[in-house]
Amino acid sequence: MTGPDAPDHEVDRRSRVLLGLAAVAVGFAAADNYVVVLALPDMMGSAGLSAEDLQRAAPIISGFLLGYVAMLPLIGRIADVRGRLPVLVGSLVVFALGSLVTATAYDLTTVVAGRLLQGVGAGGLLPPTLALVADLYPPRRRGVPLGVVGAVQELGNVVGPVYGAVVLAFGSWRTIFWINLAVGLVLAAALRQRAAGTTLEPVERRRVDVPGLVLAAAALACLVLVMVQPARLLADVTAGLAFLPVAGDSRWLSPLALGCFALTLLLVIRCLTAREPLVDVRSWRGTLAEVDLPGAFLLSTVLATIILAFATADPEVQVLSPAGPWLLVVGAVAAVLFWLRNRSVPNPLVPPRAVTATPAWGALVVSFFIGAAVIAALVDIPIFARITVHNDSQLMAALVLLRFLVGLPVGAFLGGWLTHRMGAGVVTALGMAVSAAGFGWMSQWQFEALESPVTTVPLVAAGLGIGLAMAPVNAALLSATDPGVHGLASALLIVARTVGKLVGISVLTTIGLRRYFAAQADLPEPMDVCGPGDSRCAEFSRILQDAGLVQLQTIFLGAAACCVAAGLVALVVFRHADTREVRTSPVGSGI
Repeated sequence: MTGPDAPDHEVDRRSRVLLGLAAVAVGFAAADNYVVVLALPDMMGSAGLSAEDLQRAAPIISGFLLGYVAMLPLIGRIADVRGRLPVLVGSLVVFALGSLVTATAYDLTTVVAGRLLQGVGAGGLLPPTLALVADLYPPRRRGVPLGVVGAVQELGNVVGPVYGAVVLAFGSWRTIFWINLAVGLVLAAALRQRAAGTTLEPVERRRVDVPGLVLAAAALACLVLVMVQPARLLADVTAGLAFLPVAGDSRWLSPLALGCFALTLLLVIRCLTAREPLVDVRSWRGTLAEVDLPGAFLLSTVLATIILAFATADPEVQVLSPAGPWLLVVGAVAAVLFWLRNRSVPNPLVPPRAVTATPAWGALVVSFFIGAAVIAALVDIPIFARITVHNDSQLMAALVLLRFLVGLPVGAFLGGWLTHRMGAGVVTALGMAVSAAGFGWMSQWQFEALESPVTTVPLVAAGLGIGLAMAPVNAALLSATDPGVHGLASALLIVARTVGKLVGISVLTTIGLRRYFAAQADLPEPMDVCGPGDSRCAEFSRILQDAGLVQLQTIFLGAAACCVAAGLVALVVFRHADTREVRTSPVGSGI
């Protein structure tokens, strides 16, 4: 027997392997985020953008984020209705397809389209993986496996920069996405193969649909040729005709592109009519009928407007993007329409009382504050390093951030272990106290702070504390929700954390800037410090540098406040969360 009522020792080995593969997929997707950050300058160049066009390149990052977050509630709900493993396999295939599109991209539009698909695939991995833990382990035995999943995910963040640096040292930025394609397909195949015969979620082994596979391969081959347009084929007198548009000048009107569309159409027809198709589209139609797609569209609109309003803003000068207020108005209207629809349809996207239990909605609030603290570290620790002792060195700044990131997986595993022995609220509050102390220490850093090895202590402490909170927050959420909504609840938890990151970086940066401008207003005149005719003496330059640090110090202090808020909320809302393992004394032990 497996499932939430099964004891830990009855979880069969094949199901553990499935969970391990899912965790590896989550970690790999996490690593991909940091790889892309390193490759961004080269990607911009291939898309026809210069270093001065950084703002125009923002969709490369925000496109991934949009796909990751906006589709999360729908994917989480599908995982509840359809099953964890089909969603995991499907998400990996979408991630691989997005990697293929990005690897062959030829302009900014195709890069963003590939990144959007990658985001949808990557976002679909974590909710079913967390729900898988809940399916396999009873509430009081989930701490360690949740900690392991969190540790693997954060380990991906740690390994990501190193992995990216190695790949870029031996290949181009496109190599990263070709590797993503291969790894995504291998993991999808491994999950599908291992799923057959498990007691967790049996998946019948079907014969391979050879005609469907041939059609899919041919369609993808045509897609790659249209995107890449190999020079040798393009210059060939005969083969080159396939690349010439039959009308206009778009490559998507060439005979080869039209053939790609025809092959795709034939593949869809095959999947709809074959007895054992490559993709069982007919059963997926039944699954989607059980999910409120219009409601999912409305909720996706709400999330998309929040992402675009905050993620496309320049935090140095504004909280929201220029179109942010209008986007938020659209989001507010969509939110009202979603609320009304969710209450009236028989199959709502968010079932009634899905996350109304105090530990459930409390976990969303705690996750929001944790997200705000995390983004302060990810953005402002490297900035502090670059403007102080490392002279704009991106590599050295990344190594400073690495000290923070190293603490995350260690804390995640330790937090899972502690969740079996202490209440979720206590473990979360402990982690947030450690992080608050680390960020509070950073808020006192002066210009030469990073020259001292002692500064490693607050960096590791901040990461360790945030890691400690991951497992108990997840465990509290899963213990307070029904098994039928674990996928959705996990998705909403990730959404809350991501929205916390977006709102947090904008609000904290704005507060920091106000402190900076206030500090500048109090500065003495250059001639009062340097003497008449001299405005650039070393002493006045140092005063300017110290004033510039006020903004970062304020942001670190704000991150500490977010940690304190998360810890206090956790102590209140997780009081009755059923996460702590009850150990019984051995018979006859006399205890």
